[in-house]
Amino acid sequence: MEFGRVETNEINEVDFTLPPDGTQTLLTLTGNRIEEPKFFVGCAKWGRKEWLNLIYPPKTKEKDFLGEYVRHFNSIELNAVFYGIPKEEQILKWKEMADKREDFLFCPKFSRAITHIKRLNNAQAETDLYLKAISAFGDKLGPCFLQLGDNFGPKNLPVLQQYLEALPRDFNLFLEVRHADWFANPKDRKSLFSLLADLKIGAAITDASGRRDCVHMELPTPKAFIRFVGNGGKFLDNSDKKRVDDWIERLDVWLDKGLEEIYFFLHQHDESDTPIIADYTIEKFKEKLGSKLPRIHFLEQQGGLFG
Repeated sequence: MEFGRVETNEINEVDFTLPPDGTQTLLTLTGNRIEEPKFFVGCAKWGRKEWLNLIYPPKTKEKDFLGEYVRHFNSIELNAVFYGIPKEEQILKWKEMADKREDFLFCPKFSRAITHIKRLNNAQAETDLYLKAISAFGDKLGPCFLQLGDNFGPKNLPVLQQYLEALPRDFNLFLEVRHADWFANPKDRKSLFSLLADLKIGAAITDASGRRDCVHMELPTPKAFIRFVGNGGKFLDNSDKKRVDDWIERLDVWLDKGLEEIYFFLHQHDESDTPIIADYTIEKFKEKLGSKLPRIHFLEQQGGLFG
């Protein structure tokens, strides 16, 4: 993942402190801790050859990677759909491979034909195709993820509102915006997150080194969708784990105020380390938040390093 990447020699200069809760969060979370909040932890892709001999057996074929992935994670931020909407038979194959885990959810990203090419304008045909395709996930369909481009700013709010209002009312959706003006202008910020709250649409929070403004800490719904972009390598221990710890503290506060669901997706610029930081996250979810998610099963020869 390249979004928010900074040069290696600049990472230690980044202030990773999580900002205070946004205004919309204070309006949304006004309750008490619920008995059984839902926890989902995953990655963006399952097709990583770097994970062979780490969490995938060494001779695993690429067509079987998803089956191995499901053994370790209960969700996937499905970025593959962004580049092209799969045929129904492909989605049914994915669903079948995930059926071995009852709690597994796919969280498919909206197609770029909708968000980046059409820019939400006159995109009804593409949207209908997307909605029809993902319906094949059935009970394995989790919240969907609509990511707008860097150049889709507040001046496009009427287009965004019209598009979102045309979606099915019961559609489970999180929105990510990237244009800096959404966060820099208090009026535009309020307009966006108030709209999402009115429509019961969540807001994705992306925590990347080079775009601290995207860590907006606004929750329009009592659900958190966090896209955590670590730096890996020597920063896995130097800063990535500390950043996860900080998120655990904030999520615990949100849970005390009525947060119902947490989706925490791990990214790294070099994805080879992603299972390691993901396992650390799952461990802390269990230790600090009461999650019952099982730890990742690293291969036996890696147990001394990561187990």
